Amino acid sequence: MTSAPPLTGPAFDVLSRVFGYSGFRGGQHEIIEHVIAGGDALVLMPTGGGKSLCYQIPALVRPGTGVVISPLIALMQDQVDALRTLGVQAGFLNSTQEAHERRRTEQQFLAGELDLLYVAPEGLGSHATQRLLDQGRIALFAIDEAHCVAQWGHDFRPDYLNLSMLHERWPDVPRIALTATATSATREEIATRLDLTGARHFTASFDRPNIQYRIVGKNEPRRQLLDLLRTEHKGDAGIVYCLSRASVEKTAEFLTQQGIAALPYHAGLDAQTRASNQSRFLREDGLVMVATIAFGMGIDKPDVRFVAHLDLPKSVEGYYQETGRAGRDGLPSTAWLAYGLQDVVQQRKMIETSDGDAAHRRNLGAHLDAMLALCETVQCRRAQLLAYFGQAADPTCGNCDTCLNPPESWDGTVPAQKLLSTVLRLQRERGQKFGAGQSIDILLGKTTEKVTQFRHHELSVFGIGTELREQEWRGVVRQLLAQGLLAVEGDYGTLVLTDASGSVLRREREVMLRREPERTRAPRARRASSGSGGAAPAADLDAAGAAAFERLRAWRASAAKEAGVPAYVIFHDATLRQIAALQPGSLAELSTVSGVGENKLAKYGQPVLEALAAG
Repeated sequence: MTSAPPLTGPAFDVLSRVFGYSGFRGGQHEIIEHVIAGGDALVLMPTGGGKSLCYQIPALVRPGTGVVISPLIALMQDQVDALRTLGVQAGFLNSTQEAHERRRTEQQFLAGELDLLYVAPEGLGSHATQRLLDQGRIALFAIDEAHCVAQWGHDFRPDYLNLSMLHERWPDVPRIALTATATSATREEIATRLDLTGARHFTASFDRPNIQYRIVGKNEPRRQLLDLLRTEHKGDAGIVYCLSRASVEKTAEFLTQQGIAALPYHAGLDAQTRASNQSRFLREDGLVMVATIAFGMGIDKPDVRFVAHLDLPKSVEGYYQETGRAGRDGLPSTAWLAYGLQDVVQQRKMIETSDGDAAHRRNLGAHLDAMLALCETVQCRRAQLLAYFGQAADPTCGNCDTCLNPPESWDGTVPAQKLLSTVLRLQRERGQKFGAGQSIDILLGKTTEKVTQFRHHELSVFGIGTELREQEWRGVVRQLLAQGLLAVEGDYGTLVLTDASGSVLRREREVMLRREPERTRAPRARRASSGSGGAAPAADLDAAGAAAFERLRAWRASAAKEAGVPAYVIFHDATLRQIAALQPGSLAELSTVSGVGENKLAKYGQPVLEALAAG
């Protein structure tokens, strides 16, 4: 995947002239040349890694129109606007269009006037769309968000299953399927379902060095989130993920009351409200979107500075995909997760009551186990995350919480035996099952109303656990659940023993647990290269540069509002920072900045120079 791109050739010419980049990143060049030559490709590349260039450049080089199959109907207009700003002729066909708008796009396609045409998978299934494509010249098919085809993936879309017909109907048109996350098993499923078993596989590094991964124990999570936003991300754009619609609403309301501009997004809102909130998030600076996982796929906002989870994600794939929406511009960003005992109980219960057969539940359980292992590890989070996707990494990254503030592991065998004995005695001696709270109260020797009512103070285990605090006992319960040494059942999340519990009670198995370190303020995340091509690292600015950057941001906001597009469509923050650092005095100098292509130079060059000169 590493090859030095030549400084000449059609692909490099498009990269430089249209997109304004001086070189390719990672494996982009190899993928692009393979598709230009007519080859099929399955591409795994992290969010912010420049996947879109891998089909956009071949579409501009090859004769005909590149057809992009995307599930993101609500974002197609923004994607097309961004391309048009670069001087690329782009259009889309989806259910949001008026009849006359659709006819105009169809006519442009038939006349060979479009470089790229975006269609939804549902639309591609219609005979009318298929007949239309039969009449034009197709440069390639790009299947974006290809993980949507995987039944066990984190965002399955049934319409993707029909996309194997592309090869059957248009056998000579190259296809490129792209996703930001997939294990080797999911990769094989994508290839099989899309009839891409003969395609070349390209896997870029999943590492996002500019993202700082942090997982904290839950203790009033909304207050913890507020502290994060006020101390580290004041005025920043970010996404907060919650499991339920009710939690989304309450969290957005809480943040708003605390003076933080926050909007809700979930499937229970009407379509107009969802579209309006999404549009505001893309177009305004510093907004926080509080959402269920229904939000975010395909969001191309480069300056999302943090992604926070107030509930445990169901899988590592989902977690990686969601956290990857932070820091697409390569600037320092935070992935923060608050995680507690109730998350484990809730997720286990959801699996137990889920639709599907035993194999389906086993698969969900395996996904959750991997996520729990990431939460409970005492090793580097990044190394464990990359290992999940089959990639080797340094044992320490220096930019996650376990590297910056290493936790201890401790021998929790005796506390584990005490807790398991309590669950066992409740069931054997009293024929009762309770949740974690009652077992902890018994161990701590608390004479609560429920303890007295059920005479649990008479149990031999009453008061034998005073060496740990309540919060520490909750950590023990959580970690035993994570290790499969305890289980939950029923609507009330009662604790029960597992087949593995006996080995601990019989002293045949040692139980190592994680002790949370004392909380310290985390340093800012590291910076990585920015932009979709081979952009240079974003510049550090002195006082004059910082003032110039703010003037450029103000000009960009005005230009974006006038054009009716998100600000990042004009220029990314990273590009503005480089302009502010360089302080170009001519269009020729400005053209050397990464991200300033031919069309943007002609359209925005003079206003940029004027904004700089105004200082």
